[in-house]
Amino acid sequence: MATYICTICGYVYDPEQGDPDSGIEPGTAFEDIPEDWVCPVCKATKEDFEIEE
Repeated sequence: MATYICTICGYVYDPEQGDPDSGIEPGTAFEDIPEDWVCPVCKATKEDFEIEE
């Protein structure tokens, strides 16, 4: 699965790790994260993330 990077702060969402502190289980694809999820570091929205090449 691809990783996604926050264009605001540089946080990388890794689907293999998820975001357990926000209730996102490991193995959750970025596309499957709820639309109201925000970056755990800077609170940016999903729209502020880009696929990491």
